[in-house]
Amino acid sequence: MPKISIIGAGNVGSQAAFYSALRGLGDIVLVDVVDGLAAGKALDMLESMPIAGVNSKIIGGSDYALTRDSDIVVVTAGIARKPGMSRHDLIETNSRIMRSVIPEIGKESPESILIVVTNPLDEMVHLAHTLSGFPKQRVLGMAGVLDSVRFRTFIAEELGADVNDVKAMVLGSHGDLMIPLVEYCTVKGEKISNLLSQEKIDVIVERVRKGGVEIVKLLKTGSAFFAPGLSIAAMVEAIIKDQKNIMPCSVLLQGEYGVEDVFIGVPVKLGRNGAEEIIELELNKEERLAFDKSVSQVKTQ
Repeated sequence: MPKISIIGAGNVGSQAAFYSALRGLGDIVLVDVVDGLAAGKALDMLESMPIAGVNSKIIGGSDYALTRDSDIVVVTAGIARKPGMSRHDLIETNSRIMRSVIPEIGKESPESILIVVTNPLDEMVHLAHTLSGFPKQRVLGMAGVLDSVRFRTFIAEELGADVNDVKAMVLGSHGDLMIPLVEYCTVKGEKISNLLSQEKIDVIVERVRKGGVEIVKLLKTGSAFFAPGLSIAAMVEAIIKDQKNIMPCSVLLQGEYGVEDVFIGVPVKLGRNGAEEIIELELNKEERLAFDKSVSQVKTQ
């Protein structure tokens, strides 16, 4: 049975653990520095497995030794945004947390695939890669999957369409400069530019970019966790089951898209070895400029 460890038992981490368990992806380990938090949530999840008909083992605690020999380690640890905060306001505190977490992962699970979710995403996954020394294929950031499903949601809502018929892709940094690729967004194979006015498309694109902020403003005391948690589980499933799914993830570019040594969101083929292939999409002039601007922002942080 594959072993999946999740560092951080807050809302996002616990949802990712629960969804992964419900899908029967493997045995789950939940780790958090807060005494009893991970153990309590893990026990609660474990007691729900008979209803789900799943035999996953789920344990929690504060000791990284519990994570030993994990196949996948997901890092959600870090402070979440409050109203008025940007992802980049979090960089100092969350960098410090990453510096304490990543060496422990490298020690206990040196062959694992690392999925980083902590914000600001692109900067944190780059830091995780540097600290871990893992090959670039085994260090990924979860952002584009979440941003893309938000795009699909808003398109389906506007058109009254089945969400399963909507295909969408979001590239770039996980923030205000993300790039929802309108030309690659379709509903039953039909481009949305043929189904919606440019004005409506622009409104949806802006809502996608502000998707996290919208939820933070509504919650007032936290940030999104259902959609992020399920997005993580989807990535874990693609890797564990060697599905070769194409998903947008923050990965290290070394010449792809004309970019060197920057972690940024692009489509990748996810399989048992992690980011097995970077897919280079053809971008129009406007998308190219937006992508370069997104890369420049990440570089300056």
